[in-house]
Amino acid sequence: MIQAKGFAAASATTPLAPYAFERRDPKDHDVVIDIKFCGVCHSDIHMTRDEWNFGSVYPMVPGHEIAGIVRAVGPKVKKYKVGDRVGVGCMVDSCRTCVNCDQELENYCIPGSTLTYSSPERDGSGSTQGGYSDVIVTNEDFVLRIPDELPLDKAAPLLCAGITTYSPLRHWKAGPGKTVGVLGLGGLGHMAVKIAVAMGANVTVISHSDKKREDAKAFGAHQFLNTNSPEALTENALRFDLIINTVSSADLDLNPILGLLKLDGTIVNVGAPDKPLSLNVFSLLLMRRNFAGSVIGSIKETQEMLHFCAEHKITPEIEVIAPAQVNHAYERVLKSDVRYRFVLDMAKL
Repeated sequence: MIQAKGFAAASATTPLAPYAFERRDPKDHDVVIDIKFCGVCHSDIHMTRDEWNFGSVYPMVPGHEIAGIVRAVGPKVKKYKVGDRVGVGCMVDSCRTCVNCDQELENYCIPGSTLTYSSPERDGSGSTQGGYSDVIVTNEDFVLRIPDELPLDKAAPLLCAGITTYSPLRHWKAGPGKTVGVLGLGGLGHMAVKIAVAMGANVTVISHSDKKREDAKAFGAHQFLNTNSPEALTENALRFDLIINTVSSADLDLNPILGLLKLDGTIVNVGAPDKPLSLNVFSLLLMRRNFAGSVIGSIKETQEMLHFCAEHKITPEIEVIAPAQVNHAYERVLKSDVRYRFVLDMAKL
């Protein structure tokens, strides 16, 4: 077994603390990765506190935005070698046999993909542990190659925040001639803006205040819409082809937002609230609008996203911190006091 150390939650109500544990020795197709950086995602907070009622497993080492260097490979590994720059995102396995896996859509695996942490290992050996640690062992098919143009610290958040926004933008064909709204300018939202702009879409940030208006402009947004302005909502009615909703609050009133969509327009939820949303169905019926959801992306799509970001020089705005600061970082995330993603530096573990 490989000795590992990291930060873990012992329960839903305790702060993260230093934790020593073991990783499996590499199997034939496994890659052993020395973790250099790991992003902090709002999902990590939901999971450590069991706010989604998924049945979180403790002790839990969170983290699914992992960037590092290959330390060792199993004897049958073909895709990677020692020294390669690699990443691991939100999943580390899938059933590989269902209709969705057959279409290389492992993120929609029908029995359920194996998540990077707090998920049962498919061989029954225990629960997965994530990237708030110094090493991880992952099957080569779920490892991503990080292009040389992307610094490892800034590449880490792309493995969730990047792909979570890239996938729906690509699927709903954001590009020239399309008007795209990004609801919420946080860790997900700022990536959605940068990616949609690079795809050639006309992009508007939709927010409940003017606090981030200048940031939106700096990230390339063409317009900014304050939802607390009735005039702005009226002026932009029936305007958008696509709105990416990155907000993870259940208190959000979606009905005024739906009015911004044109005929056959689509709003895609990528934010994941811990309580049900409510909306007036007539907001959908009267303009044949679509309410959709999207979760991360496939391995193939994630690799495509990394190359896209490298080509277009897209990286997240990050604040690098020591792992020992993670509990304070969680509180700042909940207060929206980060611009725009925390990244743990594992050299300071």
